[in-house]
Amino acid sequence: MSNLNVSLSPHVHSGNSVQRCMLDVLIALTPALCVSFWYFGIGALVVTLTSVAACVLFEYLIQKFVLRVKPQLFDLSAVLTGVLLAFNVPSNLPIWIIIIGALIAIGVGKMSFGGLGQNIFNPALVGRVFLLVAFPAQMTTWPNPMQQAHYTDVTTGATPLYLFQQYVGGDASALEQMPSALDMLLGMHGGSMGEVCALALIIGGIYLLCRKTITWHIPVSILLAAFCTAFFCYGLDLHLALQQVLAGGLILGAVYMATDYVTSPVTPRGQLLYGCLIGFIAILIRRFGSYPEGMSFAILLLNACTPLINKYIKPRRFGVVKK
Repeated sequence: MSNLNVSLSPHVHSGNSVQRCMLDVLIALTPALCVSFWYFGIGALVVTLTSVAACVLFEYLIQKFVLRVKPQLFDLSAVLTGVLLAFNVPSNLPIWIIIIGALIAIGVGKMSFGGLGQNIFNPALVGRVFLLVAFPAQMTTWPNPMQQAHYTDVTTGATPLYLFQQYVGGDASALEQMPSALDMLLGMHGGSMGEVCALALIIGGIYLLCRKTITWHIPVSILLAAFCTAFFCYGLDLHLALQQVLAGGLILGAVYMATDYVTSPVTPRGQLLYGCLIGFIAILIRRFGSYPEGMSFAILLLNACTPLINKYIKPRRFGVVKK
């Protein structure tokens, strides 16, 4: 009679994997990527390819020569970081700055914590915020869409968030230059590569929900909290509140970055609190801060609070009766 060997749990596998999750997110980002290529041309292609290549290269070099572990490049996590970093920068950003951002994203935001699954902060946002602080002029020069020119020789213009900031500062004429909500939905305005077309991001988000790669808790709570906060911060104006939701990187961050498994809470209640605080803080920074955009800072701040949320918001243990 042979002995029965029972392995450690879990005993049932869903068939999902890190590579499958990363691939799902990349597929979901494809509509927005295609739109960015259409609107920004060669610039979007150069920025994306440079960012992805630099992220993959730095992850390989750090794993092989610094951490001295077997490089794990086929999980697609470095590729996703590269695409998300490209989505958060202007399409005319110089190549050398993109490479620096990729080094910070992978080297500091990810590998310094031990690699995939151990990072506290979203790596792409770490790279983006570093570039914003280190190179504010280059990171706030936004090309206008639909130009046929070399990617470093384009006409730049104001973004909706910059116009909002001018309006808050007392320039009432800024609202006259504001793109309509429909233009923001379709992407007919300046901004970073991945944030201009809200419709493409929403289509990708629906795909992720259908695939059950993400749940609704974080994206919906962020968008609702941001809308409600903007409604009260901008004179009880529903149209301005809607424009705030569609402008900038709010949808990009809510669907693709705040939902990162590693840096977000594990329970539904924790995710709802996490999302509400991100939406609330992002609009407060936009309204009262010196930066027109606050989504990156809000997500990173709540990334740091995730362990605290997980500690105090836990699921009830099986068999324990609530008193």
